Amino acid sequence: MNSIDSPLLGLSQRLPPSNAQAEQALLGALLANNKAYERVSEFLTPEHFADPVHARIFQAIARRCEAGQIADPVTLRGEFEHSGMLEEVGGTAYLAQLLSAMVGIINAGDYGRVIRDAWLRRQLIDIGEVVVNRAFGAEPGLDGVAQIEAAEQVLFQLASKGGADGRAMSFKEALTKAIESASLAFKNQGSVSGLDTGLRDLNKRTGGLHPSDLLILAGRPGMGKTALATKIAFGAARALLANARVDNPNAMAKKCVAIFSLEMSADQLATRLLAEEARVSADRIRRGEIGARDFDNFLKVSREIADIPLVIDDTPALTLSALRTRCRRLERTQGLGLVVIDYLQLMRPAAGTKPESRVLEISQITQGLKAIAKELAVPVLALSQLSRSVESREDKRPQLSDLRESGTIEQDADAVMFIYRDEYYLQAREPKIVAFERDDKYQEAMDKWKSDMNSVYNKAELILAKQRHGPTGKIDLFFEGEFTRFADLDTVHE
Repeated sequence: MNSIDSPLLGLSQRLPPSNAQAEQALLGALLANNKAYERVSEFLTPEHFADPVHARIFQAIARRCEAGQIADPVTLRGEFEHSGMLEEVGGTAYLAQLLSAMVGIINAGDYGRVIRDAWLRRQLIDIGEVVVNRAFGAEPGLDGVAQIEAAEQVLFQLASKGGADGRAMSFKEALTKAIESASLAFKNQGSVSGLDTGLRDLNKRTGGLHPSDLLILAGRPGMGKTALATKIAFGAARALLANARVDNPNAMAKKCVAIFSLEMSADQLATRLLAEEARVSADRIRRGEIGARDFDNFLKVSREIADIPLVIDDTPALTLSALRTRCRRLERTQGLGLVVIDYLQLMRPAAGTKPESRVLEISQITQGLKAIAKELAVPVLALSQLSRSVESREDKRPQLSDLRESGTIEQDADAVMFIYRDEYYLQAREPKIVAFERDDKYQEAMDKWKSDMNSVYNKAELILAKQRHGPTGKIDLFFEGEFTRFADLDTVHE
């Protein structure tokens, strides 16, 4: 395209979108009948007006209406005279002129939407100019990808601020939704009204994973956070596929589970999932120490689970705005049933933002994740590290206060879960013979240690420390260290 043909040419000569007549007609309607303010108060603010005089008049009308006072040319004249702004708003004559511009209060809502739409388009023009200037190198520190993320963030903020009108739900509608949810739980024998986690006891305690919920799964390194998260993700994906195949055994799932793995690569995560399902050690697979029978089983299982609707994104240092964009794209193209982030502290806030502290940064990320959960009506499971304060206690079971750089993690989360394995800590306490003066004392300590190890062998605790919509407490799980596999704790395992 030649520069002479560029659509940007002459942009500065165009007048920004505005509608002075709509602004005058709305103000006239408000001055004639203050009840018209109720039609626009929910979505219109002074900044939406293109004419600063109209913005000041609307602000004065809004202030008086919200205070339960009359707002008409007489009262506004007195208010503007007192503040010395009467001449700035055109004097008494202009206030009277606005009354004559009134077409009818029944149209007040339409005028308000016209005014806000013009404001939205002015904002888009401003954003477009910033994007163009950045692309031309106005901010050398931002590369192309960072510029895209910054533009997406600003557009999302504009959409959140100036999108569709908010709507209060009637109690009747809320009751209908509540009954639908209860009916679903009843049909599932009271166990799962949300998305199946693949873990029976967790389903019983939570009712499954519910739309719009932010869940935090935290633990110290070595506890198995990623293994448990992939177990839940895989269980949810399998449930989505099973639901789709109730009537058609060849149907594909209508929704997928997205895992954003900021620590492990996609192939590493896939290998771990295969190892869990095939009961083959992932470590042996990595070193090539598996026999022909194990390899055949490995291939057989891979074919069986190939249709599982699981998507893995292993982009490192993912920003909140990039995560939001990818989730929206998945929702639009494949449908989204669950989002898993491994893990929270490896994410970065939205491009272009510079939080004052790490705590504030994490707070922005958790608030953003909760916003994504609500916007897409999908459960979001985010893994989190715990602070080292756990290691300094005798009882190393995590508490809410151990959440690393917590900020608002606990506040924003609908549920907080901790994974804990006594076996992990007990292994490090194996008695050393050099620490004992007598062999019998060493043997006594060793016998007790072995007894303690037997009691916690292959056992894990999932501590549900917070659940906004249900009970808290401890859930016992089975853990196979060789396959890093979690399962329900039963007497016999297949």
